[in-house]
Amino acid sequence: MDDGVRERIRENATEIVSILVTGIWLAAMVTDQSWWFAALLVGYVVVVPLVAILFDDETDRRERHDDRSSEDATADATTSDRAAADDRDALETLRDRYARGELTDEQFERKLERLLETETLEETSEWHGRRERDQGGEDGREPAFDRE
Repeated sequence: MDDGVRERIRENATEIVSILVTGIWLAAMVTDQSWWFAALLVGYVVVVPLVAILFDDETDRRERHDDRSSEDATADATTSDRAAADDRDALETLRDRYARGELTDEQFERKLERLLETETLEETSEWHGRRERDQGGEDGREPAFDRE
């Protein structure tokens, strides 16, 4: 075997083993073998990481770690910044509408309770999405609140 081919196999050992593991457990599953799930688990939990440890060089490991760290940090920062800004904007809009006399005391309290009930990001996103679809935001006001 040519030295260039050996070097490419060595450089891509983790990817090659991942493909082989996937092929083995998929073939076992399709042929209705009872051990396909064990092959999946052992392949991805033991074999692939072991090959990565043995054949990946330090640069590859550092790049993967840096990529994961930067993706996690970026996603966390973006999500928390967006959620904080949405909460602040919604609360400010509610207060402004109340101060302008657009909402009665009861309406303000009910909307404030509803705003405070949406504690998780998923609930807040779903709630905002429903409101935007329902109202379309065509009048220029914040579409996050009912117009009453």
